[in-house]
Parts: sequence; C-alpha cells; structure tokens
Amino acid sequence: MGGPKRALISVSDKTGVVAMARGLAALEAEILSTGGTAQALREAGLVVIDVAAYTGSPEILDGRVKTLHPKVHGGLLGRRSVPKHQAEMQQHGIGPIDVLVVNLYPFEATSSRPDCTIEEAIEQIDIGGPSMLRSAAKNHEDVVVVVDPTDYPRVLEALQAGTVPLALRRELAMKVFQHTARYDSLIAAYFAGHRDASPAARFPAILSLQYERVEMLRYGENPHQQSAFYRELGSREPCVSRATTLHGKAMSYNNFLDANAALELVKELDEAAAVIIKHTNPCGVALGATPVEAYVRARETDPVSAFGGVIAFNRRVDLAAAKEITATFVEVVVAPGYEADALVELKRKKDLRLLDVGDLRLAPREGQDLKKVVGGLILQDRDFGALSDLKTLPVPTSRHPTDEEYAACAFAWKVCKHVKSNAIVYARTGQTVGIGAGQMSRVDSVKLAGMKAVLPVKGCVMASDAFFPFRDGLDAAAQVGITAVIQPGGSIRDQEVIKAADEHQMAMILTGMRHFRH
Repeated sequence: MGGPKRALISVSDKTGVVAMARGLAALEAEILSTGGTAQALREAGLVVIDVAAYTGSPEILDGRVKTLHPKVHGGLLGRRSVPKHQAEMQQHGIGPIDVLVVNLYPFEATSSRPDCTIEEAIEQIDIGGPSMLRSAAKNHEDVVVVVDPTDYPRVLEALQAGTVPLALRRELAMKVFQHTARYDSLIAAYFAGHRDASPAARFPAILSLQYERVEMLRYGENPHQQSAFYRELGSREPCVSRATTLHGKAMSYNNFLDANAALELVKELDEAAAVIIKHTNPCGVALGATPVEAYVRARETDPVSAFGGVIAFNRRVDLAAAKEITATFVEVVVAPGYEADALVELKRKKDLRLLDVGDLRLAPREGQDLKKVVGGLILQDRDFGALSDLKTLPVPTSRHPTDEEYAACAFAWKVCKHVKSNAIVYARTGQTVGIGAGQMSRVDSVKLAGMKAVLPVKGCVMASDAFFPFRDGLDAAAQVGITAVIQPGGSIRDQEVIKAADEHQMAMILTGMRHFRH
C-alpha cells in the first residue's frame, strides 16, 4: 500500500494536530482543512487547501454548512475495491480521502458552564464532524479515521511503515462510534435536563445512559465483588464524582457512597456545618460559627459511631478543624477547599482521603436519581423538596412551637430527609442529639434515637420522615422529654396522634411533605 494521497483535518481540540499534519505532509499527502484548523496549520508553515476551495462550494449559514458535500462524503465512503464506486467517483470528480482527523465542537465544555444559554449550547452541536466521522468509520477498510489525539503517534507510525493493519483500523472505527454515541448522549441529556423539559423528555421511552469509567476499585461492597467507578457525562454540579483527590488512599466503593451521602446532606445547610456519616446514615450533624465548632458539635452526637466515619463540610477546612479531625480516626473528608496549613496537618495521616469539591455555589443542584433493580432500573427526580418558612405550616396541637422549637424543627427536618426510612431525628437548634435510622417500625426508630443519644434529650424536638401510624411513637418520645414534633401528617389516625401530643403538651408541625429514603 502506498502512502495516503489526501487527508482531511478539522479539529476543535488542536492538541498534537500540527505534528500529525507535518507527518502526513512528509508522506506527501494533500491536506484539506477548515476554519481555525486551517489557520493553525498555515501558521505552522504547512500547505493547506480549504475544503470550500476543494469542493467549489463556499461555507454558508455562518459555517453551519461546509463539509456536507459529495466530494467530501464521496471521498470518505467510496470503496476502493468496488469498480462501480471508482467509476462514479471518477465521473463526478471525487478524489479519495484516505485519512480523516476530526474531533467535535466542544458541546460538553460549553453546556457545562453555569452561564451557558440554550442558544449557545445549540451552536456547539456539531453536524458535519459526526457525519464525516461516521462515513469514514463505516469505510474503515479504506479510510484511516482518528478522533482521539492520543492515537496520532501510532497512526503516523503505521502510515510511515506503509500499512495500517485492519485490527488498528477497526479499533479506530470503534472509538469513533463510542465518541459519537457519547456526544449524542450528552446533547440528549442536556435537553432532557433543561429547566423547560417536559416530563416526557425527562423520562423518555428509551433511556440511554452515558458514563465514563474513571477507575477500577479494589473491590465492591465486599472483597468478593468486583467494582469500578464511573462518572456521569455532562454533570456540572459540585459533587463527589467530580471531586479532586488531594491526598490519601484510593477511594473504595463504600467510601464513594458515604462521601456522597455526607456532601448531599451538608449542601442542605446554609450556615457553617459539618456532617459525619457512617454506612450512608448521619451519626452527627451540627451547625457552628466556625467549621471546627460545627465538627466538634456533630461528633458529640455519637462519638463512638463517629470513629472511622466520613466527614463533609460546607466551608473551607481551616487548621483548627484539621487538628480536631486528626485527633481521631477518619476515613474521608469532603469539603469545598482547604487552607494550606490545614492540608499540611491533615496529610500527616497517610491514608486519610481528602476530597475537594470546589465552590458549592458554582452550579445548581440538578439531575435525577437512579436505582438499579435486577433486570431494570427505577428513575426519579432527586428529592429537592424543602420547606422555606415553618411558621406558615399547620399546627394542629393546642400549643404552638416556641421560636427556639421552630428553629430546631427546621434543622431536624433537613437532617431527617437524609436518614434511611423509617427515620427519626432528635435535635436541638443546630445540633443532632439522637438518630434512629432504618427500622421496620417507626416506634422502634423513636426508641433507637433515644437509645443512641449521648447528649441530654429533654427539651429536644423530633423530626419524622413520614407520618406516625399510631400514637405509640409520640408516647415513647414524651417519655424521654421531646417537646415538639415535625412530621408530614396524613395518617388515618392523625387525630389520635394529635391527641397524644396534646396530652404530653407537645407542639406539632405538619409539613404535608414526606422524605422516604430507601
């Protein structure tokens, strides 16, 4: 096989493109190009023919149409071994294009910007690029197609050797279809997740998911299970999946789950806050004037469970907080940044994993929640339900909450949302006191919250993620000194439950909203 006669190069990511073009030019290939790529190659001293000059058709519609032409696609799709194809190409003045080097408009980078408008995103939807890539990949026996800049050196090496093996051609074609599938999925996901998207768009008849593998994990939940971590394409929200690892051992399957649970809870809180998670449930949550105060108060909730926990902050970690963290055993710390001296202190713990998620205000909370079941999955909106002003909610009891109880209930309700059902949270203003998680009956969760409490319970409030089916939960709470309750209501026995609250002089707030978490 002789060297390539003609190559078409048109890339958004110009990494390594000049070296690739020089290598093709050294093989005496004629180089076709467009726009900014042609300019960059000319500035590097290469001879380039504009695609518009080659086809005889100018770029039109602000560059939306430039490579959609028979001389381009005929040159890519025409089979060299089929006489009919060769005759038609000759009849229509279509020369073969032997090498295609293309990557696509930066749709992902543009649409991921918090300030990106839908009009800007649409303009970054590449039409000609995917069309050329698919044409060349379909005809990979005759055309070498390169979409990934990291493949430039080995493709040049093969071309310089005089032949590109069929196995390599097929590998490059496969990468093209993976690339275009990813690209189309990003665009579909962008429109599905747009604020104006209809329910039908957000829950399509055929669901296509695109995730990129970031790393293989040592094992899954247990050592006999294999596992890998994948990142959702197009995600913009500050999250554990997009965090920068600053220090420590590799994250495990369970570390990812716990770190995610911790960060998602701490995002709910506006004041400086710390969350400690164990097995995806909070074992301590608190507010504070500083990160260290918040962390110490959170740890006070359940010091035993906090040992070996995962911590999340919604403020930068300073040296004082770092010293408290290193005073005990912690698995992971997640935060929107670390002071330099805090990092020095934290890095004294060789295995402590430190994740930096960046400014939590940079992008809105968005997206959907997926739960895998055998043979399928369940897709739902993430639970962004929130209460803005508790004082506007119904109070069915004789006694209304005090201002302090309202504040404590507001805090407890936010925490309760992130506790596995059946969920009960005892709290005072800005600090959890007892957490009852995941019990099969609600009264058992009430009792468990009291059993777990280390701090005094008397005078605390109680939050419940769903209604009380019987009065026994209120009776058990009254025995340990709970004075106010926040719960959804809606049970057929609401009156019985309200009567129990009145008998115990409890105040009760009905939210009309539940937060089951399975």
